[in-house]
Amino acid sequence: MRAGSALSLLVCAAVLALLSSCSNTRLLAEDEYRLEANKVKFDGDADGLSSSDVSSYIKQQANNSYILGWIYNWSNPAKNDWFNNALRKIGKAPVVFNGFQVASSQENIIRHLDYLGYYNSEVFPKIDTIGKNVRVTYYVTPGTRSRIDTIEFRVPDGEFAEEFEADARNILVKEGDWLSEKVLESESARSASYFRDRGYYDLSKNNYFFEADTLGSRNKLIYQIREYTRNEPASNASPLVKYHIGQVQINHAADIDFREDVLRSVNVIRPGDLYSETQANISYSRLTALRLFNNVGIEMTPSDSATVDCRITMSESKPLGVKFNFEASTNSGGLMGISPNLSFYHKNIFHGGEWLSLGFSGNFQRKYDDGTRANEFGINGSLSLPRFLGIPYSAFKGHNIPRTEVQASFNYQNRPEFERFIASGSFGYTGNDDSFFYQFYPFRATVIKVSSMSKVFESSLYQSGLWHLFKDDIDAGIGGQLYWTTDASVIPKGSYRYARLVFDVAGNTLSLLNPILPLDEYGCKTLFGLYYSQYIRAALDLGRTVRFSPSSSLALRVSAGAGHGYGRSSAAIPYEKQFYVGGASSMRGWQARTLGPGDSELYGMFSIPSQVGDIKMELDAEFRQKLFWKLEGALFAEAGNIWEYIDFRDTYKNFGDFIRTVAMDWGIGLRLNLDFILLRLDYGMKIYEPSRLWRWSEEEWQMYTDGNCWVQPKDWLGSSGGAIHFGVGYPF
Repeated sequence: MRAGSALSLLVCAAVLALLSSCSNTRLLAEDEYRLEANKVKFDGDADGLSSSDVSSYIKQQANNSYILGWIYNWSNPAKNDWFNNALRKIGKAPVVFNGFQVASSQENIIRHLDYLGYYNSEVFPKIDTIGKNVRVTYYVTPGTRSRIDTIEFRVPDGEFAEEFEADARNILVKEGDWLSEKVLESESARSASYFRDRGYYDLSKNNYFFEADTLGSRNKLIYQIREYTRNEPASNASPLVKYHIGQVQINHAADIDFREDVLRSVNVIRPGDLYSETQANISYSRLTALRLFNNVGIEMTPSDSATVDCRITMSESKPLGVKFNFEASTNSGGLMGISPNLSFYHKNIFHGGEWLSLGFSGNFQRKYDDGTRANEFGINGSLSLPRFLGIPYSAFKGHNIPRTEVQASFNYQNRPEFERFIASGSFGYTGNDDSFFYQFYPFRATVIKVSSMSKVFESSLYQSGLWHLFKDDIDAGIGGQLYWTTDASVIPKGSYRYARLVFDVAGNTLSLLNPILPLDEYGCKTLFGLYYSQYIRAALDLGRTVRFSPSSSLALRVSAGAGHGYGRSSAAIPYEKQFYVGGASSMRGWQARTLGPGDSELYGMFSIPSQVGDIKMELDAEFRQKLFWKLEGALFAEAGNIWEYIDFRDTYKNFGDFIRTVAMDWGIGLRLNLDFILLRLDYGMKIYEPSRLWRWSEEEWQMYTDGNCWVQPKDWLGSSGGAIHFGVGYPF
C-alpha cells in the first residue's frame, strides 16, 4: 500500500471516529431516542394557512443545532469539572423523544385550527425512526370554513348605543368575512379599549358575547355587549356608566429630591377629567421618559359608582453614573488606533429631570514601524431639560415630550502636519414619538483655529488644491437629524427597517452682516479675524434587516451624502463636514480615512491618512449567523467610495468613468452578543481598489492607466490587503 493511500485511510478513520464521538445521540440511554425534526404537511385546501401557523403549537420542539448538539455530547456526564460543565452550558442537550407529546400536539393543533375558523380539522401524525433519531410528520387536513352572511348587533341603549354606532366603521368583523374566533377575540379587545378611552372604566372584553347560527340557510352572527361579564350570572348586570377622575396622588422614593410642579406638568391625568385608558398610558410613558425612576406604576381605584381615584408611584433610581467605551483597529499597513471615551452623567441635576452629561474622549493613532503618531483630546458637556423652552407642557399631548438641549465641546488635535483647536456649541430640541426621532438645532456654531502648520504640509496643500480645508474658520448655522425605525431596541431581535437623514445649512445668517464686516489683507470679509463657511450638506442612510430565523439574518444598508459650498465658500465645505469611508462601520477592507476620493492615492502630505470628499455613496450587505453560546458569525460585502465635487463636475463624463472608481471589499466577523451589549471583531479584505487605476511612469514621469485594480486572494492577508476592526454594536 502506498504511503499516500495509508495516510488517506488514517485521516478517514480519524474523521469517522470524531464524528462518532460527536454524535448527537451518544449520551442517550438505550431505550431513548432523539427528536430530530418536526414537519407539517397539508392535505386538501390549506388556503390562508402556512406551516408556521401550526408548527409553534407542537409541544415538543426539536433541537436543530447540530453544532451545539455535538459540543454538548463532547462532555462526559460522569464528570462535574469546569471543562465538562462549560461544554454542557455552551452546547444544547438532545431532545429526548416523548411519544405522549405527539398525541397532545395533535389535539393542540386541532384546537388552534378551530380558533382560526377551520372547523372539524383532522391531524394525523407519522413517526419515522432512523437509528436513534426520530422524525415526526404531522399531516393536516384543514376543516371547512363558514362565511358570515349577516350580523345582528345587540348593545345597551342610550348614550352607549350612540357611541357604538359612531365606531361602527372600525369594527373588525364584516359581513362576508370568514367566521373566526381569532378575529372575534381581536374585535372584543379593540372595541373594549375604544370605550375605556371614553370613560367606561369597568368595561372589558369579557362583556362581549358572540353567537353563531350556522344551521339555517344563512350563517348569522349575533354580536352582543352585555352589562355583565362572561364569568358572571345575568343577575349581576349593572348599567354601563362613564367614570371621571377623582383624586390624583403622585408618590416617589423619599431619597429623590424632585420638584412636584414638574411631575404635575408631565402627568396628563387630571381630577375631574373623563377616565381614559390612553391618557393613563400617556402619563406612564412621559414619566418613564424622565429616565430617573426604575418603575412607574399607575393604579386606578373606584371611589364610588362613577369616580376613580388615581395613585401614581415611582421607585427609586440611581441618578449618577459613569460609562466607558473603547474602540480599536489596525491594518496590515502598520497603522494602529485606539479611541477611549469616558462619560459622567447626572439625571436630576436641578431636581426636575434635567440630564447633565460630561464626556472625555481621545483618539490615538500610531504607525508602529516608524513611530509616527497623531493625538486628539476632547471634552464635551451637555444639559438636557425635559421641556420645550418657550412652549408649555400642555401643548404636547403625546406619549413623549420634547427636550431642550444645550451642548458645548472643545477639541485639541496634534498631528505631524498641524496643530489646531476646535470649539463648538449648539442649542436645540430633541424628541421622539414611538418609532420617530428628531433633533433640530436652530443655532449651532464651530470655531476652528489652526495654531501651527508644517511648511512642507502647507506647501503640499497649495499644490494639491486642498488649502481651503485647513484654515481658521467659523461654521455657524442650523442643523438637525430625522430618524425612523420599526424597532428601537438596542439589539433588535426581529426584522426591522430604518431611515436617517442628517442635514446642515451654514453661513446664511452671517452673510447678512457682510455690509459691516471688515476686510482682511486679501479683500475677504472676516468675523473676529476669521473666515466663515457658507454651505449646505445632507446625508441619508436607509437600512433593512431581514430575520430568517432566530439564529440568522441579512442586514442591508444604502448610505449617501453630499455637501456643496457656495457664496463665501466657493465649492468647498469645511474639513470637519467632509465625508470619509473606511473603519469599523464603513468599507471595512480599509482603515478609516484611507480610501478615496475617487481613484486618488493616499495624499502624501499626511503622515497618517486623512482622505475626505464632498460626496459619499456606499452599499453594504451582511449575513449574520448565530454559532453557539453567545457567539455570532458574519459574512459581509461592501461597495462605495467618496468623491470630490469638482471630479463629478469635470472628470466623470459618463457612467463607465464613475463606476471604475467604486471600491469593493468583503470580510468575516465574530461577535459576542451579551444582549445588553454586542462586542464585534471584523476582518475586511479588499476586492477592488480604485487607486490602482493610475501609476507614475518612472521613465516619462506621467500618469498612465494601469487597470489592474482587482486585489488577488493571495494578497488579502498580505500588506495593505485588508484591515482588522474592533467595535461595539452592529455596524448598521
